Amino acid sequence: MTAPRIAVAPAGTREWVRDAVRAGGGELVEPGDAEALVYTETEGADELRALLDEHPDIGWVQLPWAGVEPYAEAGVFDTDHVWTCGKGVYAPPVAEHALALALAGLRDFKRFATARSWREQAGISLLGGKVTIFGGGGIAEELIKLLGPFGCAITVVRRHPKDMEGVAAVLGFDERYQALKGADVVFLALALTPETRGFFTQIEFELMEPHAWLVNVARGPHIDTEDLVIALREDAIGGAALDVTNPEPLPEGHPLWSLPNCLITPHTANTEDMAIPLLSERITANVRRYAAGEELIGPVDPALGY
Repeated sequence: MTAPRIAVAPAGTREWVRDAVRAGGGELVEPGDAEALVYTETEGADELRALLDEHPDIGWVQLPWAGVEPYAEAGVFDTDHVWTCGKGVYAPPVAEHALALALAGLRDFKRFATARSWREQAGISLLGGKVTIFGGGGIAEELIKLLGPFGCAITVVRRHPKDMEGVAAVLGFDERYQALKGADVVFLALALTPETRGFFTQIEFELMEPHAWLVNVARGPHIDTEDLVIALREDAIGGAALDVTNPEPLPEGHPLWSLPNCLITPHTANTEDMAIPLLSERITANVRRYAAGEELIGPVDPALGY
């Protein structure tokens, strides 16, 4: 089997990426000699487009992260190349973080952790509760597994409804309003697209239960931040646990920091220490698959943008 000729860009990319290519049996070459490219810059969409235009022999492009909206918004995706990304790579640690945020929210940890005197009892158990997950990808699948021991009734809202193991109901995006009623926790774990940008607004908060928590481990722009602040101040919902915000990073002094029913982590559901071994494994696996002519993992649909 001939070793596939693979370039790694941009210049300065860390050595572990090249190690992952070598582990998959790839031969590291310059872009001008490459048939495939591992591109590791998340904000270099224009540079990537220029690189591909300059080197038309590159047929497959591996992108580093699961969220590829910067490339989609820049119009980089096309049907002339095979595109793959880190889709599903980081699902286990992100799902773990999402569950931790949900439990901390329901148990009122923010108020207890910041209190300076003994407080009255508060908290809701997730055992036997109702959960709604927006998104049906890898994070949702891992989260559903983690929720198994809790005996929750789970509803998933996704673009293309289909049966999912461990899920009571799978609804289309046009049915999302009914998925909010009765839920104790609402998780956002979906791709950022024109359809989902800013889709969580005052309407959604009004439909949620007064005790329910919103957990966002997807992208900050899914939520209208001003509407969220109002909902939290008025106790329209139980609270919000956010690993992502809009804007991001969240500025010092922003109202969300000081709200007792808002718990924020600084986009740490997946850290670099967690990501390196997971992404290395994905790159190595895809290089091997590419060499063998097999289907690649984590394909990006150019039309959908994810």
